[in-house]
Amino acid sequence: MLEIVATPEFQVSLLLFAALGGYLLASRINQSAVVGIILVGLIIGPSILGLVSYNEFVKGIAHLGAVVLLFVIGFEFKLQDILKPAYALIALIGVIIPWIGGYATAVWSGMDFSSALFIGTALTATSIAITANVLAEMNKLQTGPARAIIGAAVIDDILSLIALAITGDVVAGAFSPSVILFILIKVIVFLVAAGIIGIFIVSRFLVKLDRTSLVAKYPEFIFIFAMMFAFLYAMIAELVGLSAIVGAFVAGICFERLSLKTSLDVKEGAEFLKIIFSSIFFVSLGVVADLKALTPEILPFLVVLTVVAIITKVVGCAIPALATGMCTKDALIVGFGMAPRGEVAMIVALIGLEQGYIGQTVFVTVILMSLITTLITPIVYRNWFFKGENCDPEPGI
Repeated sequence: MLEIVATPEFQVSLLLFAALGGYLLASRINQSAVVGIILVGLIIGPSILGLVSYNEFVKGIAHLGAVVLLFVIGFEFKLQDILKPAYALIALIGVIIPWIGGYATAVWSGMDFSSALFIGTALTATSIAITANVLAEMNKLQTGPARAIIGAAVIDDILSLIALAITGDVVAGAFSPSVILFILIKVIVFLVAAGIIGIFIVSRFLVKLDRTSLVAKYPEFIFIFAMMFAFLYAMIAELVGLSAIVGAFVAGICFERLSLKTSLDVKEGAEFLKIIFSSIFFVSLGVVADLKALTPEILPFLVVLTVVAIITKVVGCAIPALATGMCTKDALIVGFGMAPRGEVAMIVALIGLEQGYIGQTVFVTVILMSLITTLITPIVYRNWFFKGENCDPEPGI
């Protein structure tokens, strides 16, 4: 019996069954599907039933889900939508204030310098996958705040990478400005080269390929090519130190104007993949959090850290959003949209744990904080911001 439970077939079947349960739960409590799926993930994970653990197989499938999700989201954006100075300002302030807040909170709780640095770094992160999916679910991806969130989140990922590099070097006593400069150069070269190659070379090649007899005979050929391209960009993004989902998002942008006549629709095919794999990704976020590790000793720190994580990100992103011309409501939508830490903060915590800079207690705290901030945004969106009409798109963005 245990051998059957451990098989990939059973694991995937159970994860998808949990996702279906998440949809039912979300419908019952009138919340976003993301909330319901994560909550069911908590139930089947180590926290309650222990049917699924966050093993390498589940982690791998979930990772693919995040990549496919952002690839599909990328189809809704043009490259110029994420290359605006206003978004860079939102991202910059939205990284600095949470870092200060996280570091100060850790020092206040009595943690040492190394742990405090990693806590601050974990709070700089933004998980674009959660917010983007919720906005897509509510048909809000084409609004001004949504473009600001996506654009700022991509830049946020770069800044968080730099913050992580600085933290690691400072803790190790080997900080060097040249390392930071090298990271910036790598990231900029990747983003520029990826955009140029994808939009002006690969997309045009696929349009020409669409007219060939090969595609007429095998209409799925270009779809397979496009998915290969998305995963290739995701891999390269990881090689330069970015999140894989940023690479997949850029790949999606490259195919935003792809007009095919013979081939199967690339976006439609990717949408079907997204439904399956992103569901597993959201279930995994519930599975990775083990509530049994929550002890009375760390509960106060968890509560304070979570409140600080939400407030600093909302304030840090809403204030510059207001400065760019957004109305108060849209600025707050941006702030709460940047609040989920998700898997990005979890990765920072895991690096700190593996390198011995933080202990198991701090690691568990960051994991649970990430989960709570992930749940907050869809709840706030559905029950507050998007109950009525949103204000007009801001003039300055």
